[in-house]
Amino acid sequence: MDEVPLTAMLAALVVLLAMSAFFSLSETAMMASNRFRLRHLAQSGHCGAEKALALLNQTDKMLGVILLGNNLVNSAAATLVSVIAIELFGEEKWALGVGTLAVTFAILVFSEITPKIIGATYADRLAVVLGHLLTPLLRLFYPAVWFINLFASALLRLFRLAQTPASEATQLSPEELRSLVLESSHVIPKKHHAILSSLFELNNITVEDVMTPRGNIEILDLDLPWTEVRTQLATSHHSRLPVCRESLDQLVGILPVRRLLASIGDPEFDEAALMSQLQPPYYIPAGTAIFSQLAFFQENRQRVGFVVDEYGEILGLLTLEDIIEEFVGDFTTSLPGLGHTLHWSPNGDAIVEGSRPLREINRMLGLDFPLEGPKTINGLILEHFQDIPESGLSIKLNGVAVEVLQTQDRSVITVRIYRPEPA
Repeated sequence: MDEVPLTAMLAALVVLLAMSAFFSLSETAMMASNRFRLRHLAQSGHCGAEKALALLNQTDKMLGVILLGNNLVNSAAATLVSVIAIELFGEEKWALGVGTLAVTFAILVFSEITPKIIGATYADRLAVVLGHLLTPLLRLFYPAVWFINLFASALLRLFRLAQTPASEATQLSPEELRSLVLESSHVIPKKHHAILSSLFELNNITVEDVMTPRGNIEILDLDLPWTEVRTQLATSHHSRLPVCRESLDQLVGILPVRRLLASIGDPEFDEAALMSQLQPPYYIPAGTAIFSQLAFFQENRQRVGFVVDEYGEILGLLTLEDIIEEFVGDFTTSLPGLGHTLHWSPNGDAIVEGSRPLREINRMLGLDFPLEGPKTINGLILEHFQDIPESGLSIKLNGVAVEVLQTQDRSVITVRIYRPEPA
């Protein structure tokens, strides 16, 4: 039998290295592909994506056919290199050693590292193409793959390692999904990205973080002269008002102001007519997560609730709009003309109300005041001093310089915050 020409053996070696590169590229590209993107393409009718998803749903068989082909090809390449070395240098031991080093180098560079880098870089593009190529290969070598997987499955059971179903393997935890959204800021519109990011924070925010503090709630005091009550109803900018006697400690109910707009000018409109329109107050335990409260509002058909502590004392007022604004952004204004946005002045400072929530200050000014304790800048300052500070006093809170501009009674009214120097 005639000997095989050296050129033919070299050509065969190149083909084997190319086949090894194909299997290496396939393994990396298929495993690194984005299954969510493939699922979207498959739902749009993309045939390649459907085949790729079908292969990924049976990872053991897919890897079986890829590794079967890769190992067979690599073994054949190693054998062929040994034959070529003997052909060129004779049956010398050093020749076999050189041949082994040569085929190892060639496989590493041309059949492993380079194809795997390409597969990882263009995984999503390649996966839809490889789906067409690997599917018939799996059908062709299915008996061999099935037989090999019998031993692989037995070995996994021996080490008590259960295979995770593909459907469970692709499930993301809330933290992982949040990271995915944060990393996708370059492909999602800025407003949509901000809303999605805020949604993940809802379970970490309580009603106390977004409620209107008790001291800022406008109340309708029935103990006032009736003319003053009617004037307040006519000039109020709120659609609902808490109705009480003297203070919120004697809360009577919630008044939908709009229902009375036509009756306010009626001379016969009296306290009895007002009381007939009152709705019972709805109470919310302090510490309730915002996301849970949103569901409770929906279930109980409520829009307004009073946040109470463990002793039943009213701490503040929470509305459905407060929750929506927390992740959508401010879109309502309680009183016309009041500025609700904060920004740094050209001098690098900002004037802030003492009742402004720390969450808003952090978000609007890009600061990092602690949120675990007090909810407002006034509360943070009072906690720091353990007393009412004097006007003009300056302190540093969490590395941020804050100057007290105005105090009244038992609270800080306004402060000036200085923008910290970049680290």
